[in-house]
Amino acid sequence: MFWSAALAADSTPRPSSLDEAQRTANDAAGWVEENWSVWLSNGLRIVLIIVIAVAARSLIRRAITRLIARMNRTAQAVDGTALGSLLVNAERRRQRSEAIGSVLRSVASFLIMGTAALTVLSVLKINLAPLLASAGVAGVAIGFGARNLVTDFLSGVFMILEDQYGVGDEVDAGVATGTVVEVGLRVTKLRGANGAIWYVRNGEVKRIGNLSQGWSMAEVDVTLRYDEDLDRARSVIAAAGEEMAKETPWSERIWEPVEVMGLDSVTLEAVVVRVQAKTMPGNTAGVERELRWRIKRALDAAGIRMGAPLPGALEQELDALPDPSAGVAAPSALNNPTSPQAQATAPIPPIPPAPVPPGATLGK
Repeated sequence: MFWSAALAADSTPRPSSLDEAQRTANDAAGWVEENWSVWLSNGLRIVLIIVIAVAARSLIRRAITRLIARMNRTAQAVDGTALGSLLVNAERRRQRSEAIGSVLRSVASFLIMGTAALTVLSVLKINLAPLLASAGVAGVAIGFGARNLVTDFLSGVFMILEDQYGVGDEVDAGVATGTVVEVGLRVTKLRGANGAIWYVRNGEVKRIGNLSQGWSMAEVDVTLRYDEDLDRARSVIAAAGEEMAKETPWSERIWEPVEVMGLDSVTLEAVVVRVQAKTMPGNTAGVERELRWRIKRALDAAGIRMGAPLPGALEQELDALPDPSAGVAAPSALNNPTSPQAQATAPIPPIPPAPVPPGATLGK
């Protein structure tokens, strides 16, 4: 019986591998036939989304580039003219416009390509909720770890947009003072008075003192001898300032007449006269140097002495003056007989000793 069952099992027909492959192929063809329209539709949508995103990104970046180039051409057209002297210089406008253009291009690219990527994922039926949640957590972690970098970047963006300072401005940033050489989104370069380059992070700047916006004030202190005629000195200084304001190029750099403000300080040896002039921004140092030069020459020509007298010269002048106490009588007979007071007055004659009578004896 066992052998009969084995023979019956061996005689049962088995499906060949060719039949299985054919059935699998038929199933796959049916599945493809059922879903090809969905694939084609999704593929066309993805391609269309990518094409639209790339085209929009290219158009927006080109428009931003053209806008920046037009701003630079306008700055170069007025540079070197009377109008350009009142505006920022071409290099400052160029760097500011390039920085703004870089920020706008980066933001536009991020928004357009990010939106396109999310749209493609939604077309592929991918759940975006976990992805967005993970991206949010990662963004918070990165922002917390690189908070200084984010602070520097945001501060630089607002500084550039608000035009707080630019290339060529003389600024006091608190941590450093100098002339702005380059303005970046993260770091600002300043050149100090001794030529050193200071790299100041924008996030560290708590206050900005811009000495090159609107107008500047040139101040010169003139030290005169204490015995000089102040009214005559005022006239000479005012005449020198008026002559300077009429000559080129100082007539464009000095915006208001040079004023003699008056005495800034008074001491026993000298007096200080304060002179002021409102100037074009960024030209204070040059105007002050030229004004000192002209005032010095004018005072020398008028015979007005500047500065406090030297100690030796002061003693010589005092010795040359007559002694006002020389005619005063000596206070007593015990004074110095060689002093000018004793020689200028009649001394008191000494009292002679009393004569001793003859025959007198001294008592014991």
